[in-house]
Amino acid sequence: MAKKKSVGKSWKKTEGRKGELSDVKMFKSDVSHLEHPKTQGKTKEFSDYIYAYALSNALDFGKTDASRIIGKLFQHGLKKENLGEKMPLIQEIVKDVNSWNQGEREAEFEKYELLLPEKKEEDKELHDLPGIDKEGKYKGKRPVFRIAPFPSGALHLGNARTFILNAMYAEKYGGKLILVMDDTIGSEKKPIEKESYKLITDALKWLGVKYDKKIAYKSDRLKDHYRYAEKLIKLGAAYVDHSTQEEIRSMREKGIESGHRRLPVEVQMKRWEEMFKMPEGHATLRIKTDMNHPNPAFRDRVLFKISDREHPRVKKRYRVWPTLEMSWAVDDYLLGITHIIRGNDLLIETEMEKYIWEKLGKESPEVIHMGLIKIDFGSTGGKISKSKSRDEVASGKYVGWDDPRTWSIQSLKRRGIKAEAIREFVKEMGLNKHDITVPIDSLYSINRKLVDSKAERYYFVENPVMIKVSGLKGKSVKIPRHPDKPELRNVKISHKILVSKDDFETNKGKEVRLIHLCNLNLKNETEVKDIDSKELQKIQWVSDNNIVKAKILMPDGSWKIGFAESGINRLKKDDIIQFERVGFCRYDGVQDGVKTFWFAHK
Repeated sequence: MAKKKSVGKSWKKTEGRKGELSDVKMFKSDVSHLEHPKTQGKTKEFSDYIYAYALSNALDFGKTDASRIIGKLFQHGLKKENLGEKMPLIQEIVKDVNSWNQGEREAEFEKYELLLPEKKEEDKELHDLPGIDKEGKYKGKRPVFRIAPFPSGALHLGNARTFILNAMYAEKYGGKLILVMDDTIGSEKKPIEKESYKLITDALKWLGVKYDKKIAYKSDRLKDHYRYAEKLIKLGAAYVDHSTQEEIRSMREKGIESGHRRLPVEVQMKRWEEMFKMPEGHATLRIKTDMNHPNPAFRDRVLFKISDREHPRVKKRYRVWPTLEMSWAVDDYLLGITHIIRGNDLLIETEMEKYIWEKLGKESPEVIHMGLIKIDFGSTGGKISKSKSRDEVASGKYVGWDDPRTWSIQSLKRRGIKAEAIREFVKEMGLNKHDITVPIDSLYSINRKLVDSKAERYYFVENPVMIKVSGLKGKSVKIPRHPDKPELRNVKISHKILVSKDDFETNKGKEVRLIHLCNLNLKNETEVKDIDSKELQKIQWVSDNNIVKAKILMPDGSWKIGFAESGINRLKKDDIIQFERVGFCRYDGVQDGVKTFWFAHK
C-alpha cells in the first residue's frame, strides 16, 4: 500500500519536499472549503468523497477505476437512480487522479483522508478458513497445509501468491506447512528442470515461507501411488485402456465408453502389471466416471501414463507416472492435509480428487478456491510466462532466471523489491473468489514505502549532452542525501555540465532549473540566470569533473547508459538508491568497469 501522509501535517507545498511538491500544480478540485476535513462542520461536496476514494484506491493500487469506488459512494448520497447523472463526474475525477504522479496524489490525499471511514483492524487480517475453531484448530488438531510447486522453472510473482497465502494461514493458526515437490514426469512441452528445485527453495526461503524440514518429493512416492491405483482397480473404479490419445479424446467428446472399460477386475489387474512393460503411449490407467458428465474433460480421466523420458532425480527408475490429480489425491490423504488453497483454474482437478477420495472411502479435506490474478504491467508491457522464460533462458536471450523479464522471485529480488513488499502485496489481495486484475504499481507502491526512507538520492544522466555554463559560483554545491534528512553530500562542479539528450532536445532554448544548482536558458553555451519562477522544468545533471560511467538494467531488458555523479563510489552491493527523476535502483556492482544498477520502480 502506498504511503498515505497524515493530515496532521501542514498542507503548504515547499521546495525540497519529497516528490518535488513545489512543482505540484493547482488541481481541478476546488478544495477551498476543505481547509481540513474536520473543520467547523463545513458541508462536504459529493465530489470531495469521489476524490477521497479515488485517491485512496490509486495510492493502494497504482491507479483507480470508477467501478472500484462506486459502491463506496452509495453511503455518501449517491442513489442508483442518479448513477447515470453522476457517472460523468466520477469518470472525470478518476481520469484526473490517474494523471497525477505519486507525489501529487499523496499531497492531495492529505486534504481528503479523514473523509473516509477508518478501516477496522480485522479488515486488514486474513479471513478465517472453514472448519477452524476459535482456538485455531481443525477437528481438534492444528491444520496442515501444503504447497506443491512443479519444478519446471523459477517461481514467479503469480504462482508465488498461492504459496505465500498457504504459509500465512499456517502462521495464523500455528499449523504445519509441507513443501511437496510436484515432480511427476510432466509433459514434453513442460519438462522438469533440475535447477528448479534449488530455485524454488531459495525463493521460498527469501520470501519467509516456513515449511516442514522434510520436503516431500512426488518422485519418491510412486510406490504409494501404485498401491492406491491397485485399490481403485480392485474396487472396479479404474481400468487399463489401450486406446490412443486421439481415440480417448473422441470418446470423451461423444460420451462413448471404451471397450476396455467393462473387462473384469482380474483382467484389469493383469493388464496393470503388464502396463509396466509396455511401450510408451501403449496404455493408460483411467478412472470410471459418468460418460454423460456435462464436462467431457471429466469423463474417464487418465490417472497413469507411460513415459520413457529420464527424470532429473530418479533417472529411469520408473516408467509409469501418475497424473497430478492422482498424485495429489493420494499424497494429500497420506500427508494429512486439512486445507488446500488453490486457484480457480484447478476446479476440475479438485472435482477429480474428491471423486477419488470418495471411491477410496477417504474424507475430503477443505478445498478453498480463489480467483486468478492477472498482473497489469502498464507501459512496461511485461508478461508472466514460465514456459517462455524457460525457453529464453535456455537460448541465452535472457541472462538467467534472474533476468527482469522472467518476473521470477529471483529477478524481483535482484531489482531491489523487498520480500516484505511481496508478502504484503499478496496479503492485500487475500482470498478473492473472483478473478481480478492488479496493477504492478500496487507492488511498487508497497515497496516504495519500505525503501524510500533509507534510499539516498543521486544524479544520473543518460546519453549525455555537454553544455558550457558561465556564472556558477564556487567549486561545489551542497545537495541533500535525502529530502527528509539533514545530511548533505558535497558535489563538485565545473563550467562543463552534462544533461541527458532527451532533456536537452525537449527543452532547448527554454528556461529550466538544474536541480539544486541554478536556473538557466538551456543552450550549448549558456549562463546562469536569476529566474523567479517555480514552474520551471527541473533537469538532472552531472558535472564533467565529478562523473563515473553507469548503466541501469530496465524491466524490459533494455539498458540506460550514461554517467552518474562520483558519489556512487561509496555504495556497497545491494544498496538501494534513487536516481532522481529516474527511479529507485539496486546497486549490482561493477561490470566491465561500469557501475551497474537494476531498476526497481519509480
